[in-house]
Amino acid sequence: MDRYLCIHGHFYQPPRENPWLEAVELQDSAYPYHDWNERITAECYAPNTTARVLDGEGRIVDIVNNFERISFNFGPPLLAWMKDNAPDILAAVVAADHQSRSRYAGHGSALAQAYNHMILPLANRRDKVTQVRWGIRAFEYYFGRKPEGLWLPECAVDTESLEVLAEHGITFTILSPFQAARVRPIGTSDWRDVSGGRIDPSQAYLARLPSGRSIALFFYDAPVSKAVAFERLLNDGLVFAERLMDGFDHSRGHPQLMHIATDGESYGHHHRFGEMALAYALRHIEENGLARLTNYAEFLEKHPPTHEVQIHEPSAWSCPHGVRRWYADCGCNSGGRPGWRQHWRQPLREALDWLRDRLTPAYEQRAAEFFADPWQARDAYIDVILDRAEERVNRFMEQQARRALTGEEQVTCLRLLELQRHAMLMYTSCGWFFDEISGLETVQILQYAGRVVQLAQNVFGEDLEPEFLARLEKAPSNIREHRNGRVVYEKFVKPAIVDREKLGAHFAVSSLFEDYPDRARIYAYTFEQEDRHVLTAGRARLVMGRTRVIFETTRAADRISYAALHLGDHNVNCGVREYQGDDAYAQLLRELGEAFGRADFPEVIRLMDRHFGESNYSLKNLFRDEQRKVLQQILASTAQNIETHYRQILDQYMPLIRFLKTIGARLPAPLQNTADYILACELRRQFEADDADPQQIRILLDNGESLNIEQHGEALGYAIKAQLDRQLERLTRNPEDLNRLARTADLAELVHRMGVEVNLWKTQNLYFHLLKEVAPGWEDKAARGDPAAQQWREHFRRLGEQLGFKV
Repeated sequence: MDRYLCIHGHFYQPPRENPWLEAVELQDSAYPYHDWNERITAECYAPNTTARVLDGEGRIVDIVNNFERISFNFGPPLLAWMKDNAPDILAAVVAADHQSRSRYAGHGSALAQAYNHMILPLANRRDKVTQVRWGIRAFEYYFGRKPEGLWLPECAVDTESLEVLAEHGITFTILSPFQAARVRPIGTSDWRDVSGGRIDPSQAYLARLPSGRSIALFFYDAPVSKAVAFERLLNDGLVFAERLMDGFDHSRGHPQLMHIATDGESYGHHHRFGEMALAYALRHIEENGLARLTNYAEFLEKHPPTHEVQIHEPSAWSCPHGVRRWYADCGCNSGGRPGWRQHWRQPLREALDWLRDRLTPAYEQRAAEFFADPWQARDAYIDVILDRAEERVNRFMEQQARRALTGEEQVTCLRLLELQRHAMLMYTSCGWFFDEISGLETVQILQYAGRVVQLAQNVFGEDLEPEFLARLEKAPSNIREHRNGRVVYEKFVKPAIVDREKLGAHFAVSSLFEDYPDRARIYAYTFEQEDRHVLTAGRARLVMGRTRVIFETTRAADRISYAALHLGDHNVNCGVREYQGDDAYAQLLRELGEAFGRADFPEVIRLMDRHFGESNYSLKNLFRDEQRKVLQQILASTAQNIETHYRQILDQYMPLIRFLKTIGARLPAPLQNTADYILACELRRQFEADDADPQQIRILLDNGESLNIEQHGEALGYAIKAQLDRQLERLTRNPEDLNRLARTADLAELVHRMGVEVNLWKTQNLYFHLLKEVAPGWEDKAARGDPAAQQWREHFRRLGEQLGFKV
């Protein structure tokens, strides 16, 4: 077959980790998920590992891993997040790459990516090299093989970037057709202008480089790629397949590659159920022999370039003005408010360039005291970033250091390397892509810059912040109250900076509500408790102590003393300071203990002010996740009190409610809301039980048949999902449990009756496993007349129908 099809998905999320915590904090905008990484994983990455294929009646007939059939790349920071937070999804992605090698003549479908989505044409050569080396090494770490292709962030390219790719063994990359300038058959001299996207995208091209090296370039089909991203082409899998086939041209005399490239999040996040359209289209094309699925590396081996190409440089797929979107007000934006301009982009980049260049010679000079080659050490540091286990850090030091280093010297080395890491993270492309300097993505890169400034102060003893802020002041905001980059930094970056006292305050306040072990890990910090005292008086609670805190990333350590007072509800007062010695600590314990023993709480607060000065903290100073956790504990009793009052109201007016129900009259809104709330609480409690009782749930539903529980559907849906997942997991472990199977089918029917929207993704996956691996044996027994097997089959089919399967 001379018709080949390749669909590439660029799976990437802006880094969202707090630079001081090395973790993504709670993001309310992603509710009901913890953060946007978690939400998009649930909406896109996970569904693509188990994409549903439906029949004409909307019933599931198969579940497939889309990644086995497409070409894809994942940003390395996203893979690192998945390793810790979604390891099963990461494993499915890696397994798909392994499977694709069997499908595509030994060529895996995964591509590497330049590490943190830096716009390479705007980077110096040293950063280009590190970004590519880090991207390749991360790929090898996760996928267990060397990459053949590499995705350039935003497809941003220039000749030097291609040289770096070729120098590191990358054989191809993917670009927009609008980035091609001219082509000619290999071995001829006459070039043909193909500007404006006029290049034939159905073949590979050879780019010859000044060094004598070369690299293959693929230029994706722009109209179909655009339709996937912006024209709702994924609304119908059959329409999607037909549009893909329209990309072939019968007049071409060579083997054709029809290929598209889009953000991978199109398939499920930007377009709900887009992963299902993708799965259907690929199956339809394969089953009907319309084209042969392939990936870039396989096609390149079978059909090497017959033409060479020269590119427009610098250029990118998302800016028609070269790469000005990432340093100038070129007019490109994300459709923000009318009248907004991006005059802030150039001053922002100039401020970051100044910070980077100001620190480069200082890094070289200081790092040379410890490393044989400071820049080689930076390139090799990716092995530590990928896995910060103590033995790996020690091995890195042994390989890169000039000599054996003391503990203090190792702290300095790690701070220097972290400074370099954050100095690259602050160039992540998302910081310029959108419309406003106070946007989340730009604040994120400014936080990386803030970490660079802090590390420079730690290592070099030089405060670069005043000059950096003076330069940011030239970057105007579109929002009047934010004024400029300096104000944005002071509003959103400075409060996020974590220092010794903030860490101590978090530990002290959170320890009022949680009993930590003697050695506790909180984010990237280890707290070693050296002494601790807890006093209680009624609802009041006072904790005092001293602890050693270690920042695992740099091995830097501090000793702090603290005291935290809880007077009930949200009333918390905390003081923290660097440990002042045994005498001062003993005085602190004695004075606060005596005042608390007299229940003289105002005096306790006054003494805390005297001992800790201005280092006063409260619940507002907790890191977001712990703050929300503590508030939930505080609010739990409040919620219980509210439910008790609602029950009293309902009991008082139940005769009236029943009478109104018998005559078909509507309940007054206050009674309706009360009844709905109590019913939802009872149902949620049933589903939150370890083993829900279908009979009790049926009684509740019968009693509240005319009531409306939709407004409580989200909380209920979560409890139902957890219950069904739990039941299917137990069935997977013990499929012979006929009673559990029947109860689970009953539960599924009741859930269907309730009409509450439930995320059945995991439940359906577990059922599909049983359908493929277990059910055939029971079907065989049932066909031979086994009564128990026949019952099993009946309940299993009933469960499958409720879960949306064609059984």
